[in-house]
Amino acid sequence: MDWAPIFQSKVSEYSQGDQWQLQFDDTITKQQDAGWEQYERTIFARFKCSLCRRTWPSNLVKVIFHFRLNSHQGMVKARAFRQNCKKCTNAPMEDLIVEDEVINILMDNLVKNIRKKCYHEIFDYVPREHTGVEVENPHEPAHCEGCRAGVCVGGAALPNVRLFHGGRGRGGRGRGGRGRGHRY
Repeated sequence: MDWAPIFQSKVSEYSQGDQWQLQFDDTITKQQDAGWEQYERTIFARFKCSLCRRTWPSNLVKVIFHFRLNSHQGMVKARAFRQNCKKCTNAPMEDLIVEDEVINILMDNLVKNIRKKCYHEIFDYVPREHTGVEVENPHEPAHCEGCRAGVCVGGAALPNVRLFHGGRGRGGRGRGGRGRGHRY
């Protein structure tokens, strides 16, 4: 499923008549071009190897958004960094599979950043509950596109816990959870 329809449904409430578009761009980096704002998050996602069919969860999946509003036209470029299988030789980087709840929270936070930076809205700080689920293995920078590109922390200082703001924790390892996963 494409993230764009979810983004459109959320941004349309606040866009003040401006037209916004979200597109994925695998060339963006942590350094945005002049005139672009940046928002980045670390999310929980799953991956599936296209060679051996092995699946694994990761609590350190980096997503970067660059966005700007110019003449009533808003553009968001997104990049979700991929991972590859540690068991397969020459494994390709795999697209992430993200639960509905995580996508919704991510899009809510992206729209809030757009409102702050493009429409100069001011928000009171409202803490959200952090929920986490343990995963079996630590983050492996050698298999992470974000670490290779220098945008991740490499997992060295972060606990092996799935963290995201809001929602309910879902127990378990492997597929677990009730939400449908969506490939980016």
